Amino acid sequence: MKQDNYPFEPEFSFKQTIEGQWENVLYLWSKKGKLIAFGIIGAIFGIVYAWLKPITYTSRLTFVVEESKAGGGSLLSGLAGQLGFDLGGLSGTGGVLAGDNVQQLLRSQKMIKNTLLTPFGDSSTVSIADEYARTSKLSETWGKKYNDGKPVRFPMDSGNYTRLQDSLLQVIIKGISEKELAVGKPDKKLSFFEATVTMHNEALAQVFTTRLIDQATRFYIDTKTKRQRNNVNRLQARADSIGLLLNRKTYSASEANSVMLDVNPAYPTANVGLELKQRDKLVLQTIYAEIVKNLEISRTMLIQETPTFQIVDEPELPLKKNRTGYLVSIIYGGLIMGIAGALYLLLSRKKVAN
Repeated sequence: MKQDNYPFEPEFSFKQTIEGQWENVLYLWSKKGKLIAFGIIGAIFGIVYAWLKPITYTSRLTFVVEESKAGGGSLLSGLAGQLGFDLGGLSGTGGVLAGDNVQQLLRSQKMIKNTLLTPFGDSSTVSIADEYARTSKLSETWGKKYNDGKPVRFPMDSGNYTRLQDSLLQVIIKGISEKELAVGKPDKKLSFFEATVTMHNEALAQVFTTRLIDQATRFYIDTKTKRQRNNVNRLQARADSIGLLLNRKTYSASEANSVMLDVNPAYPTANVGLELKQRDKLVLQTIYAEIVKNLEISRTMLIQETPTFQIVDEPELPLKKNRTGYLVSIIYGGLIMGIAGALYLLLSRKKVAN
């Protein structure tokens, strides 16, 4: 006979809970043969997983970025960093590419794309994108699916890319950015950064990491020093132009001076031409001296504003090999299947009891 429900919740009892769990343990113990079978099946799945999972290689590169000019708030920022606060954005000295923005720069689409379109070897005509697509077996797969069976290629000159090549290159860039590339700081209080790339090809992982850092270094330094470098180039062109005029005026004044040796001193205006040329020469000398002085000052400022992008540890072969161990796979597979089997038996028992 079905009992009526209580109008209130029954009191909680540790004793009843423990007894109920103990009954489950005894029940599972009575089914230990099935649990062992579940564990063996899980171990087999673990062995198959470890055998089928491809080996990957991890390339790790550590570099340091040192800003050229430390602002007046550097001491305050350093003290705040000890307490876990980041005041770099409040100091007003960093700019767009300062501090942690370097991490986003390395993971940007522009940097990854520029890296993929560089040669795989020093004298190779094969791009890194081609080698990546070949190693990942994407070139043939995409060729059969989209390109009438012809492998899709990615030449280094992307100006003549088709819509298909552009689309598939975006797929490669997204996959690398989201799954295979990681950029971080081992210690937030230091200026050290670490770039980690994990790929199925050992040589490809090493080349991609070093090329990515090269691309980012060039872009970072060019962007940080663009304004001052343009100023140096402008002053250099001005100095070259004034220097050329000064040389011409020097020769002209010298010729005029030699002519004065044969001029009749009775003529009062005979030396006017020489004085005019000497005056023009003196003006050009003064202008040239000021431009050269400003040029040297600008060069000094350019050196001061150029940041240091120094590689500390480079990836060297052989790289770290990532392989799932058979013992670990057997243990995890057996445990997972054993737990799943225990839950299945307990649920089946409750259904039969109801």
